[in-house]
Amino acid sequence: MRKQVSKIAVCAALVQTAAAQAADPQATSATQGQRITQAGEQASIPGPDQYFTGRVRIDPVWPADKDINASGSLVTFEPGARSAWHTHPAGQRLVVTSGVGLTQEWGKPVQVIRPGDVIHCPPGVKHWHGAAQGTAMIHLAVTPSLDGKNVNWMEKVSDEQYAAR
Repeated sequence: MRKQVSKIAVCAALVQTAAAQAADPQATSATQGQRITQAGEQASIPGPDQYFTGRVRIDPVWPADKDINASGSLVTFEPGARSAWHTHPAGQRLVVTSGVGLTQEWGKPVQVIRPGDVIHCPPGVKHWHGAAQGTAMIHLAVTPSLDGKNVNWMEKVSDEQYAAR
C-alpha cells in the first residue's frame, strides 16, 4: 500500500506542478509557496448507489480551485463494481494505480485497463469504468470542470453490458 500511495502522490504533484506552470510560467516556488493537505484530512465517501453498481469508495485528493480547474480523486472499485454511463463536459484523465479494471466507450468494445495505464476521455464521450470481476481496481481521476460541472450521469451499466467482452 505504501508503494501505491507514493505513485499516487507523484502523479498528483506532477499534475499540480504542470497546471501551475501553465497558468504562470514566470512564477517560482518561492513566490507560490507549497500547500500540503495531510493524508486523512479529507474524508472518504461511498460511491452513491444511483451512480455506481457494487462497492465503490471515493477519496478526494484535491478540489478544483483558482490554481487548477480540475479535481483529483482516488476511486476504489471492489471486484465487479463499476460506474454508471456518464460523460464529462471538459473531459477526464484516469491513471490506474492498482488492480485490473474495465472501461468502455459507448458503441465500442470493453477494454481491460491495468496499473500505469492512462485513459484520456475527451469531452462529451459516453463511457463507464470499474473493476474487473475478480479483482479490485483503483484509479486516480483528474476531472476538469466546465461552468462548475464535471460529470453528467446517465443510466447504469447492465450486467450484460459489463460482461460483454
